[in-house]
Amino acid sequence: MSRTASNAGSFLYLASKPGGGSAVGVRRARSERALADELRRERQVLKRTWRLPGGSGDAGEFGLADQEALNAQLSNLLSRGVPLVDALDVAATVVSAKARPRVERMRDLVSSGRSYAEACTDTGAFDEVAIAVYRAGEKTGDLAGSASQLGDNAARIRAVAGKAVTMMIYPAIVLGIALFAVLALLTVIVPMIGGAMVDAGVELPAVTRVVLGVGLFLRGNVLVILAGLGVLAVLAVAGRSAIVKGVFSVVRRLPGMKTVIRHQELARFFSVMAAMTRSGIPLTDALGVSAKAIGDPAMAADLGRMRARLIEGGVFRNLVEQVGTLPHATRRLLIAADQGGELDSAFASLASDHAGEVETRTSRLMAVLEPLLIVGLFLVIGVLILSVMLPMFSMTSQVL
Repeated sequence: MSRTASNAGSFLYLASKPGGGSAVGVRRARSERALADELRRERQVLKRTWRLPGGSGDAGEFGLADQEALNAQLSNLLSRGVPLVDALDVAATVVSAKARPRVERMRDLVSSGRSYAEACTDTGAFDEVAIAVYRAGEKTGDLAGSASQLGDNAARIRAVAGKAVTMMIYPAIVLGIALFAVLALLTVIVPMIGGAMVDAGVELPAVTRVVLGVGLFLRGNVLVILAGLGVLAVLAVAGRSAIVKGVFSVVRRLPGMKTVIRHQELARFFSVMAAMTRSGIPLTDALGVSAKAIGDPAMAADLGRMRARLIEGGVFRNLVEQVGTLPHATRRLLIAADQGGELDSAFASLASDHAGEVETRTSRLMAVLEPLLIVGLFLVIGVLILSVMLPMFSMTSQVL
Protein backbone atom coordinates (compact mmCIF):
# COMPACT_ATOMS: atom_id res chain seq x y z
CA MET A 1 0.00 0.00 0.00
CA SER A 2 2.90 2.33 0.40
CA ARG A 3 4.58 3.97 -2.52
CA THR A 4 7.66 1.77 -2.09
CA ALA A 5 7.93 -0.73 -4.92
CA SER A 6 8.46 -4.42 -4.25
CA ASN A 7 12.05 -5.62 -4.39
CA ALA A 8 11.03 -8.62 -6.46
CA GLY A 9 12.08 -8.84 -10.09
CA SER A 10 11.13 -11.02 -13.06
CA PHE A 11 13.47 -13.82 -14.17
CA LEU A 12 13.49 -15.99 -17.25
CA TYR A 13 14.93 -19.27 -15.99
CA LEU A 14 16.12 -22.64 -17.23
CA ALA A 15 15.88 -25.52 -14.74
CA SER A 16 16.37 -29.27 -14.81
CA LYS A 17 13.49 -31.51 -13.77
CA PRO A 18 13.47 -34.96 -12.17
CA GLY A 19 14.09 -37.64 -14.75
CA GLY A 20 16.36 -35.50 -16.91
CA GLY A 21 13.81 -33.09 -18.40
CA SER A 22 14.15 -29.32 -18.59
CA ALA A 23 11.79 -26.49 -17.68
CA VAL A 24 11.75 -22.91 -18.96
CA GLY A 25 9.56 -20.20 -17.48
CA VAL A 26 9.17 -16.69 -16.10
CA ARG A 27 8.78 -16.08 -12.37
CA ARG A 28 9.11 -13.25 -9.90
CA ALA A 29 11.62 -13.55 -7.06
CA ARG A 30 13.62 -11.19 -4.88
CA SER A 31 16.90 -12.76 -6.04
CA GLU A 32 18.31 -15.68 -7.97
CA ARG A 33 18.86 -17.48 -4.66
CA ALA A 34 15.17 -17.06 -3.75
CA LEU A 35 14.20 -18.39 -7.18
CA ALA A 36 16.53 -21.36 -6.72
CA ASP A 37 14.99 -22.14 -3.32
CA GLU A 38 11.51 -21.95 -4.77
CA LEU A 39 12.38 -24.31 -7.62
CA ARG A 40 14.17 -26.68 -5.23
CA ARG A 41 10.93 -27.09 -3.28
CA GLU A 42 9.39 -28.20 -6.56
CA ARG A 43 12.25 -30.66 -7.10
CA GLN A 44 13.83 -28.61 -9.87
CA VAL A 45 17.45 -27.43 -10.09
CA LEU A 46 18.07 -23.92 -11.37
CA LYS A 47 20.64 -23.91 -14.18
CA ARG A 48 20.54 -20.38 -15.60
CA THR A 49 18.58 -17.15 -15.21
CA TRP A 50 18.08 -13.93 -17.15
CA ARG A 51 16.64 -10.88 -15.39
CA LEU A 52 13.83 -9.32 -17.39
CA PRO A 53 12.98 -5.60 -17.61
CA GLY A 54 10.63 -4.23 -14.96
CA GLY A 55 7.61 -4.24 -17.26
CA SER A 56 8.02 -7.84 -18.47
CA GLY A 57 6.05 -10.84 -17.46
CA ASP A 58 4.01 -10.42 -14.28
CA ALA A 59 6.22 -7.66 -12.87
CA GLY A 60 4.72 -5.11 -10.57
CA GLU A 61 2.45 -5.15 -7.57
CA PHE A 62 -1.30 -5.51 -7.77
CA GLY A 63 -3.13 -2.28 -8.49
CA LEU A 64 -5.26 -0.76 -5.76
CA ALA A 65 -8.48 -1.94 -7.43
CA ASP A 66 -7.24 -5.55 -7.47
CA GLN A 67 -6.02 -5.29 -3.87
CA GLU A 68 -9.37 -3.97 -2.74
CA ALA A 69 -11.35 -6.65 -4.59
CA LEU A 70 -9.07 -9.50 -3.50
CA ASN A 71 -8.99 -8.52 0.16
CA ALA A 72 -12.73 -7.88 0.32
CA GLN A 73 -13.43 -11.33 -1.11
CA LEU A 74 -10.92 -13.03 1.19
CA SER A 75 -12.33 -11.25 4.23
CA ASN A 76 -15.90 -12.29 3.41
CA LEU A 77 -15.03 -15.92 2.72
CA LEU A 78 -12.49 -16.52 5.49
CA SER A 79 -14.78 -14.97 8.13
CA ARG A 80 -17.41 -17.55 7.13
CA GLY A 81 -15.05 -20.48 7.58
CA VAL A 82 -14.10 -21.08 3.95
CA PRO A 83 -10.60 -22.64 3.66
CA LEU A 84 -7.91 -20.29 2.36
CA VAL A 85 -7.24 -22.36 -0.77
CA ASP A 86 -10.92 -22.29 -1.73
CA ALA A 87 -11.15 -18.59 -0.88
CA LEU A 88 -8.23 -17.84 -3.20
CA ASP A 89 -9.86 -19.92 -5.92
CA VAL A 90 -12.94 -17.71 -5.71
CA ALA A 91 -10.91 -14.51 -5.28
CA ALA A 92 -9.14 -15.19 -8.59
CA THR A 93 -12.46 -14.53 -10.33
CA VAL A 94 -12.91 -11.00 -8.95
CA VAL A 95 -9.53 -9.51 -9.89
CA SER A 96 -8.43 -8.27 -13.30
CA ALA A 97 -7.26 -10.66 -16.01
CA LYS A 98 -3.70 -9.44 -15.52
CA ALA A 99 -3.71 -10.27 -11.80
CA ARG A 100 -5.57 -13.58 -12.06
CA PRO A 101 -2.55 -15.82 -12.87
CA ARG A 102 -0.68 -14.64 -9.78
CA VAL A 103 -3.70 -15.21 -7.53
CA GLU A 104 -3.89 -18.73 -8.94
CA ARG A 105 -0.18 -19.18 -8.27
CA MET A 106 -0.70 -17.95 -4.70
CA ARG A 107 -3.43 -20.58 -4.33
CA ASP A 108 -1.07 -23.30 -5.60
CA LEU A 109 1.68 -22.21 -3.21
CA VAL A 110 -0.72 -22.22 -0.24
CA SER A 111 -2.05 -25.64 -1.20
CA SER A 112 1.54 -26.93 -1.30
CA GLY A 113 2.09 -25.87 2.31
CA ARG A 114 3.38 -22.30 2.09
CA SER A 115 1.88 -19.63 4.34
CA TYR A 116 -0.20 -16.93 2.71
CA ALA A 117 2.39 -14.25 3.54
CA GLU A 118 5.10 -16.38 1.92
CA ALA A 119 2.95 -16.87 -1.17
CA CYS A 120 2.44 -13.11 -1.42
CA THR A 121 6.19 -12.57 -1.12
CA ASP A 122 7.07 -15.17 -3.76
CA THR A 123 4.67 -13.78 -6.35
CA GLY A 124 5.72 -10.16 -5.75
CA ALA A 125 2.08 -9.06 -5.86
CA PHE A 126 2.14 -7.04 -2.63
CA ASP A 127 4.44 -4.59 -0.92
CA GLU A 128 6.03 -5.01 2.50
CA VAL A 129 3.11 -3.34 4.29
CA ALA A 130 0.57 -5.87 3.06
CA ILE A 131 2.91 -8.80 3.68
CA ALA A 132 3.59 -7.63 7.25
CA VAL A 133 -0.15 -7.30 7.94
CA TYR A 134 -0.87 -10.75 6.48
CA ARG A 135 1.95 -12.28 8.51
CA ALA A 136 0.56 -10.72 11.70
CA GLY A 137 -2.93 -11.94 10.82
CA GLU A 138 -1.69 -15.50 10.38
CA LYS A 139 0.13 -15.38 13.73
CA THR A 140 -2.98 -14.14 15.55
CA GLY A 141 -5.34 -16.43 13.61
CA ASP A 142 -7.27 -13.49 12.15
CA LEU A 143 -6.27 -13.46 8.49
CA ALA A 144 -9.83 -12.41 7.62
CA GLY A 145 -9.48 -9.32 9.79
CA SER A 146 -6.13 -8.47 8.22
CA ALA A 147 -7.62 -8.80 4.74
CA SER A 148 -10.51 -6.57 5.78
CA GLN A 149 -8.10 -3.91 7.05
CA LEU A 150 -6.05 -3.99 3.86
CA GLY A 151 -9.18 -3.86 1.72
CA ASP A 152 -10.40 -0.77 3.57
CA ASN A 153 -6.92 0.71 3.33
CA ALA A 154 -6.81 0.18 -0.45
CA ALA A 155 -10.26 1.74 -0.84
CA ARG A 156 -9.24 4.80 1.18
CA ILE A 157 -5.99 5.26 -0.75
CA ARG A 158 -7.85 4.87 -4.05
CA ALA A 159 -10.25 7.60 -3.00
CA VAL A 160 -7.41 9.94 -2.04
CA ALA A 161 -5.42 9.20 -5.20
CA GLY A 162 -8.54 9.64 -7.30
CA LYS A 163 -8.95 13.18 -6.03
CA ALA A 164 -5.43 14.05 -7.11
CA VAL A 165 -5.98 12.55 -10.56
CA THR A 166 -9.29 14.35 -10.95
CA MET A 167 -7.64 17.61 -10.03
CA MET A 168 -5.13 17.18 -12.86
CA ILE A 169 -7.54 16.02 -15.58
CA TYR A 170 -9.28 19.36 -16.08
CA PRO A 171 -6.07 21.43 -16.46
CA ALA A 172 -4.65 18.78 -18.81
CA ILE A 173 -7.73 18.95 -21.04
CA VAL A 174 -7.75 22.75 -21.10
CA LEU A 175 -4.02 22.93 -21.83
CA GLY A 176 -4.38 20.32 -24.58
CA ILE A 177 -7.16 22.31 -26.27
CA ALA A 178 -5.15 25.51 -25.88
CA LEU A 179 -2.05 23.93 -27.42
CA PHE A 180 -4.06 22.66 -30.40
CA ALA A 181 -5.66 26.09 -30.92
CA VAL A 182 -2.31 27.90 -30.67
CA LEU A 183 -0.63 25.54 -33.14
CA ALA A 184 -3.51 25.91 -35.59
CA LEU A 185 -3.31 29.71 -35.39
CA LEU A 186 0.49 29.78 -35.65
CA THR A 187 0.90 27.33 -38.52
CA VAL A 188 -2.22 27.99 -40.59
CA ILE A 189 -4.14 31.18 -39.84
CA VAL A 190 -1.32 33.63 -39.06
CA PRO A 191 0.93 32.63 -42.03
CA MET A 192 -2.03 32.74 -44.42
CA ILE A 193 -3.23 36.18 -43.39
CA GLY A 194 0.28 37.56 -42.79
CA GLY A 195 1.47 36.33 -46.18
CA ALA A 196 -1.48 37.95 -47.92
CA MET A 197 -0.75 41.27 -46.22
CA VAL A 198 2.94 41.13 -47.13
CA ASP A 199 1.97 40.51 -50.76
CA ALA A 200 -0.39 43.50 -50.56
CA GLY A 201 2.50 45.69 -49.40
CA VAL A 202 1.17 46.23 -45.85
CA GLU A 203 3.86 47.03 -43.28
CA LEU A 204 3.56 44.53 -40.45
CA PRO A 205 3.96 45.56 -36.80
CA ALA A 206 6.82 44.02 -34.82
CA VAL A 207 4.57 41.63 -32.88
CA THR A 208 3.02 40.36 -36.11
CA ARG A 209 6.42 39.79 -37.70
CA VAL A 210 7.58 37.81 -34.67
CA VAL A 211 4.44 35.65 -34.57
CA LEU A 212 4.54 35.17 -38.36
CA GLY A 213 8.21 34.12 -38.17
CA VAL A 214 7.45 31.56 -35.46
CA GLY A 215 4.53 30.16 -37.44
CA LEU A 216 6.56 29.84 -40.66
CA PHE A 217 9.42 28.20 -38.78
CA LEU A 218 7.08 25.63 -37.22
CA ARG A 219 5.40 24.86 -40.52
CA GLY A 220 8.67 24.62 -42.43
CA ASN A 221 10.39 22.34 -39.91
CA VAL A 222 7.48 20.14 -38.86
CA LEU A 223 9.34 16.87 -39.53
CA VAL A 224 12.41 17.99 -37.58
CA ILE A 225 10.22 19.16 -34.70
CA LEU A 226 8.26 15.88 -34.66
CA ALA A 227 11.52 13.92 -34.67
CA GLY A 228 12.81 16.03 -31.78
CA LEU A 229 9.58 15.47 -29.86
CA GLY A 230 9.92 11.73 -30.50
CA VAL A 231 13.45 11.72 -29.10
CA LEU A 232 12.30 13.71 -26.08
CA ALA A 233 9.46 11.23 -25.55
CA VAL A 234 11.91 8.31 -25.60
CA LEU A 235 14.21 10.09 -23.16
CA ALA A 236 11.23 10.94 -20.95
CA VAL A 237 10.18 7.28 -20.82
CA ALA A 238 13.74 6.18 -20.07
CA GLY A 239 14.17 8.73 -17.29
CA ARG A 240 10.57 8.84 -16.12
CA SER A 241 11.48 8.10 -12.51
CA ALA A 242 13.80 11.09 -12.27
CA ILE A 243 11.32 13.30 -14.16
CA VAL A 244 8.40 12.33 -11.94
CA LYS A 245 10.54 12.90 -8.87
CA GLY A 246 11.60 16.33 -10.11
CA VAL A 247 8.07 17.36 -11.09
CA PHE A 248 6.73 16.16 -7.77
CA SER A 249 9.44 18.10 -5.94
CA VAL A 250 8.42 21.29 -7.78
CA VAL A 251 4.67 20.71 -7.44
CA ARG A 252 4.84 20.17 -3.69
CA ARG A 253 6.29 23.71 -3.35
CA LEU A 254 3.48 25.39 -5.28
CA PRO A 255 0.95 27.41 -3.27
CA GLY A 256 -2.19 25.35 -2.70
CA MET A 257 -0.71 22.12 -4.01
CA LYS A 258 1.68 21.88 -1.07
CA THR A 259 -1.19 21.61 1.40
CA VAL A 260 -3.14 19.15 -0.75
CA ILE A 261 -0.12 16.85 -1.11
CA ARG A 262 0.60 17.07 2.61
CA HIS A 263 -2.93 15.95 3.52
CA GLN A 264 -2.81 13.24 0.85
CA GLU A 265 0.40 11.82 2.30
CA LEU A 266 -0.94 12.02 5.85
CA ALA A 267 -4.13 10.21 4.80
CA ARG A 268 -2.03 7.41 3.31
CA PHE A 269 0.30 7.34 6.32
CA PHE A 270 -2.45 7.06 8.94
CA SER A 271 -4.39 4.58 6.81
CA VAL A 272 -1.37 2.25 6.73
CA MET A 273 -0.75 2.80 10.46
CA ALA A 274 -4.35 1.82 11.22
CA ALA A 275 -4.12 -1.35 9.13
CA MET A 276 -0.83 -2.45 10.70
CA THR A 277 -1.56 -1.65 14.36
CA ARG A 278 -4.98 -3.32 14.22
CA SER A 279 -3.24 -6.46 12.96
CA GLY A 280 -1.02 -6.56 16.04
CA ILE A 281 2.16 -5.22 14.44
CA PRO A 282 4.33 -3.34 16.98
CA LEU A 283 4.12 0.44 16.78
CA THR A 284 7.81 0.86 15.94
CA ASP A 285 7.60 -1.61 13.04
CA ALA A 286 4.43 0.04 11.77
CA LEU A 287 6.12 3.45 11.88
CA GLY A 288 9.14 2.16 9.98
CA VAL A 289 6.97 0.95 7.09
CA SER A 290 4.27 3.63 7.10
CA ALA A 291 6.73 6.53 7.12
CA LYS A 292 7.66 5.57 3.56
CA ALA A 293 4.30 7.00 2.48
CA ILE A 294 5.56 10.46 3.48
CA GLY A 295 7.32 12.35 0.70
CA ASP A 296 8.08 15.45 2.77
CA PRO A 297 11.75 15.03 3.80
CA ALA A 298 11.35 17.04 7.02
CA MET A 299 8.32 15.08 8.21
CA ALA A 300 9.88 11.76 7.22
CA ALA A 301 13.00 12.67 9.22
CA ASP A 302 10.90 13.64 12.25
CA LEU A 303 9.01 10.35 12.14
CA GLY A 304 12.28 8.45 11.77
CA ARG A 305 13.70 10.15 14.87
CA MET A 306 10.53 9.41 16.80
CA ARG A 307 10.74 5.73 15.85
CA ALA A 308 14.40 5.55 16.92
CA ARG A 309 13.57 7.05 20.31
CA LEU A 310 10.62 4.68 20.72
CA ILE A 311 12.98 1.76 20.17
CA GLU A 312 15.27 3.24 22.82
CA GLY A 313 12.37 3.20 25.30
CA GLY A 314 10.73 6.59 24.81
CA VAL A 315 7.05 7.24 25.50
CA PHE A 316 4.89 7.76 22.43
CA ARG A 317 2.77 10.60 23.84
CA ASN A 318 5.89 12.55 24.76
CA LEU A 319 7.70 11.93 21.47
CA VAL A 320 4.79 12.73 19.16
CA GLU A 321 4.51 16.19 20.71
CA GLN A 322 8.02 16.90 19.38
CA VAL A 323 7.09 16.09 15.76
CA GLY A 324 6.52 19.71 14.80
CA THR A 325 5.87 18.86 11.14
CA LEU A 326 2.60 17.14 12.11
CA PRO A 327 -0.42 19.44 12.50
CA HIS A 328 -1.00 20.55 16.09
CA ALA A 329 -4.53 19.10 16.21
CA THR A 330 -3.21 15.76 14.94
CA ARG A 331 -0.58 15.62 17.68
CA ARG A 332 -3.11 16.42 20.40
CA LEU A 333 -5.48 13.72 19.14
CA LEU A 334 -2.70 11.12 19.09
CA ILE A 335 -1.64 12.03 22.63
CA ALA A 336 -5.21 11.68 23.90
CA ALA A 337 -5.66 8.37 22.03
CA ASP A 338 -2.43 6.98 23.46
CA GLN A 339 -3.53 7.86 26.97
CA GLY A 340 -6.86 6.12 26.34
CA GLY A 341 -5.31 3.07 24.65
CA GLU A 342 -7.12 3.70 21.36
CA LEU A 343 -4.29 4.51 18.97
CA ASP A 344 -5.52 2.20 16.21
CA SER A 345 -8.93 3.92 16.20
CA ALA A 346 -7.23 7.32 16.20
CA PHE A 347 -5.13 6.34 13.18
CA ALA A 348 -8.24 5.31 11.26
CA SER A 349 -10.05 8.50 12.26
CA LEU A 350 -7.12 10.67 11.20
CA ALA A 351 -6.91 8.87 7.85
CA SER A 352 -10.56 9.71 7.20
CA ASP A 353 -10.11 13.30 8.37
CA HIS A 354 -7.13 13.96 6.12
CA ALA A 355 -8.85 12.26 3.18
CA GLY A 356 -11.74 14.65 3.73
CA GLU A 357 -9.30 17.56 3.79
CA VAL A 358 -7.91 16.43 0.45
CA GLU A 359 -11.41 16.52 -1.04
CA THR A 360 -12.20 19.93 0.43
CA ARG A 361 -8.93 21.58 -0.54
CA THR A 362 -9.00 20.01 -3.99
CA SER A 363 -12.41 21.56 -4.61
CA ARG A 364 -11.14 24.95 -3.44
CA LEU A 365 -8.02 24.68 -5.59
CA MET A 366 -10.08 23.80 -8.65
CA ALA A 367 -12.34 26.81 -7.99
CA VAL A 368 -9.25 29.03 -8.17
CA LEU A 369 -7.52 27.15 -10.98
CA GLU A 370 -10.42 27.31 -13.46
CA PRO A 371 -10.48 31.12 -13.86
CA LEU A 372 -6.67 31.25 -13.92
CA LEU A 373 -6.60 28.77 -16.80
CA ILE A 374 -9.23 30.75 -18.67
CA VAL A 375 -7.27 33.98 -18.21
CA GLY A 376 -4.03 32.32 -19.34
CA LEU A 377 -5.76 30.83 -22.38
CA PHE A 378 -7.24 34.23 -23.24
CA LEU A 379 -3.85 35.94 -23.01
CA VAL A 380 -2.07 33.45 -25.26
CA ILE A 381 -4.73 33.29 -27.95
CA GLY A 382 -5.42 37.01 -27.55
CA VAL A 383 -1.81 37.84 -28.48
CA LEU A 384 -2.09 35.74 -31.63
CA ILE A 385 -5.38 37.32 -32.64
CA LEU A 386 -3.99 40.78 -31.92
CA SER A 387 -0.99 40.07 -34.14
CA VAL A 388 -3.43 39.44 -37.00
CA MET A 389 -5.77 42.32 -36.25
CA LEU A 390 -3.15 45.06 -35.91
CA PRO A 391 -2.09 45.05 -39.58
CA MET A 392 -5.75 44.89 -40.57
CA PHE A 393 -6.42 48.05 -38.59
CA SER A 394 -3.38 49.65 -40.22
CA MET A 395 -4.58 48.65 -43.68
CA THR A 396 -8.07 49.97 -42.97
CA SER A 397 -6.70 53.33 -41.78
CA GLN A 398 -4.62 53.62 -44.98
CA VAL A 399 -7.69 53.00 -47.12
CA LEU A 400 -9.66 55.62 -45.23
